Amino acid sequence: MTNSASTGFTRRGLLGLFAATAVVAAPTYSNAFGLLRGAGDIRRIRMYSGRTGESIDTIYWIEGKYIKEVVKEINYFMRDWRTDDTMSMDLRTIDIMAASHRILDVSEPYMLLSGYRSPKTNAMLRSRSRGVAKKSLHMVGQAADLRLKSRSVGQMARAAEACASGGVGRYSGSNFVHMDCGPVRHWGG
Repeated sequence: MTNSASTGFTRRGLLGLFAATAVVAAPTYSNAFGLLRGAGDIRRIRMYSGRTGESIDTIYWIEGKYIKEVVKEINYFMRDWRTDDTMSMDLRTIDIMAASHRILDVSEPYMLLSGYRSPKTNAMLRSRSRGVAKKSLHMVGQAADLRLKSRSVGQMARAAEACASGGVGRYSGSNFVHMDCGPVRHWGG
């Protein structure tokens, strides 16, 4: 048996991998599979923002349906805190975040560093750092930068990569992981 402290994975988290991967990799199939109906399937997201002092801990999907009012709350929570602009976040990104969190088997909420970014904010950040993409998926609501105190960048990235559903960037120097619903790829160290 592998020590979960060294890998960041627990047996329960790994057992949930198959379900989480199926849910994230093809969220549109969840309604098609009759065996999932009535199975009590839920998706939950837990985050806080050190920038705004806000937190969110909510179930946003139940048995094949996103909860519209809750999704609006998530969109507001993930807004560009510098401009207060909001965007409808791509739910595939939220699903990747939730599945990764579930794989890691932690109760600690994510610290959200960046969700939606307005073009103005993205341009400002690009002028200060080479690591900010000109056509960042943050600007279209398809990316999030996240941190967990109890897990390393490597552990978080491996959990997100296990979902095989989008981009995963490791930013070890800044202690965060980028997750997005774009093409499957990974970078950083």
